[in-house]
Amino acid sequence: MASSIIKHRVRGMPAQDGAGVKLKRVINQPAFRHRDPILMLDEFKSDDPNDYIAGFPPHPHRGFCTLTYMLAGNMAHEDSKGNTGEISTGGLQWMKAARGMIHSEMPKQKDGLMWGFQLWLNLPAAEKMSDPEYADIPGDTVPEVPVEGGIVRVLSGDFNGQTGPVNAPGRDFLYLDYRLPGGVSVVLPQQGQQTRLVYVYQGSIQVAGVEVQAGELIELDADAEVSLVTGAEGHFLLMAAKPIGEPIAQYGPFVMNTEAELRQAFMDYQSGKLTA
Repeated sequence: MASSIIKHRVRGMPAQDGAGVKLKRVINQPAFRHRDPILMLDEFKSDDPNDYIAGFPPHPHRGFCTLTYMLAGNMAHEDSKGNTGEISTGGLQWMKAARGMIHSEMPKQKDGLMWGFQLWLNLPAAEKMSDPEYADIPGDTVPEVPVEGGIVRVLSGDFNGQTGPVNAPGRDFLYLDYRLPGGVSVVLPQQGQQTRLVYVYQGSIQVAGVEVQAGELIELDADAEVSLVTGAEGHFLLMAAKPIGEPIAQYGPFVMNTEAELRQAFMDYQSGKLTA
């Protein structure tokens, strides 16, 4: 579906990753591959431990960043650079894989609701082989801005005088978690990022006369002023960024600019250089 404001609309599709974790793949699926520099968005949500208990055992990454955001549950991180951490409700794990990391993300609970998101954010060519970075961000350090009877959690970027704790490359990545009551109208911030995406994870919103339900993502026009109205409630993620504008060569956990660089990534992984 397209309009002057909504350029694309897609529903997340069922998928599995890691050691069989059931999830919903929103970005990087057949109907919506990626939007530079946002490479992937997964939502995992289940109160059945069989859906998540096996977690994401050690696996490699090169050339991009991962950002895990928890709405409920507990997840532990370990990586080949010696970093360890655990996040719970409201917290984030930020990893700049850059030239290479091997990491795992494993549930730290045996039952109950596990609900969160993992987002992949590309790196420009000049940073793909830079030093890796890691940050474990507790939920109580994320700024919250009161908006129309609800809140906006500022995960990355600047919003209403608050700056999010995730220091994404280029400092122009805006990542906001809106948690609004029903029947309120808000105008989304417009900061010049050409890539603008909204993912509804609970309730619904109406944009330009189109009702967008939980589990749906919309791509917004880069220049339009976007006003939306919530349904009975509206909880959604706003992601906005400036495109890098470089070729993307991806195979599984490696994202580079050329096929030759992908082959080199595999060879480096097989020879153990990603842990060096």
